Amino acid sequence: MPAKTLVVINPHSAGGATGRRWPDVEPLLRATLGELEVQRTLGRRDAERIARDAVRAGVQRLVVAGGDGTTSEVVSGLLAAGVATEAQVGVLPMGTGRDLPRTLGIPSDLLAAIEALGRGETRRVDALRVDYRDRGGAERTGYSINVTSFGLSGLTVELVTRAPRVLGGSFAFLVGALASIARHRPTPMRIIADGKTVCDESVVLAAAANGRYFGGGMQIAPDALPDDGAIDLVIVRRMSKIALVRALPSLYLGTHLSNPAVSVHRARVVEAVPVGDAAASPVWIDVDGEGLGTLPLRVELLPRAVTLFGASPSARSLPG
Repeated sequence: MPAKTLVVINPHSAGGATGRRWPDVEPLLRATLGELEVQRTLGRRDAERIARDAVRAGVQRLVVAGGDGTTSEVVSGLLAAGVATEAQVGVLPMGTGRDLPRTLGIPSDLLAAIEALGRGETRRVDALRVDYRDRGGAERTGYSINVTSFGLSGLTVELVTRAPRVLGGSFAFLVGALASIARHRPTPMRIIADGKTVCDESVVLAAAANGRYFGGGMQIAPDALPDDGAIDLVIVRRMSKIALVRALPSLYLGTHLSNPAVSVHRARVVEAVPVGDAAASPVWIDVDGEGLGTLPLRVELLPRAVTLFGASPSARSLPG
């Protein structure tokens, strides 16, 4: 019989720092949670397989030791297999961006995060089903627990993925954002929220947010709650490159919503398609910090689809 708790560790997250730190973290986790099994991911998307197979074998709790992308993979594996109601997911914030833990009020200090897992408080949160095109143009379905975005943010993830992480997650995303601003052109697209067209013009970026943060601490959706039954759709329309650079500090502070180029909508279903000449060029999407493919895109809210433990039910978020 498997242990009731399985740790899914991505040893390569945070530039390999997760794997190097794990020998010090593991005994602390065992002392708090008791018997554990540990499985290391072998490559991209492997956490989906590990989570799915573990729950089908009787594992009741999964602890993710890695970044937001690894947590997203675990959740995706459970939702795709239809077993998300059979297990709880805990998060150890050991990755690069740590955006989901910020929203969930999970401490960045590992000892405090382990203590929170030991208390076992649970919180049921929403998730997002994401229909998109992969890099080869085939239709795919994935899942998101934090933020799915497209446009400038998708290009940023492409650049950050190729860059070394030695300078830390937040700095890496900031450098990537600046580099992508230099390359990006606003894209004509049609964005639909619950069947109503809310944007039919050039867009810098748009985000279908379940959580508040993306990009290593940027508060893209400062009013979002992961258990309120709605997507916060944030749209940034055409801005000059100079204006975008000047607006970056407001994005970290969460004050960008007052910018006239920014609008916010709440919905259960969000759709986006490039129009005109833009339809011939890829518009990259970012799903919980991972670049999976391109538009067209459909994002549907799945209310209270995932049960987390170690995330305080009363915590709105931690400061950015």
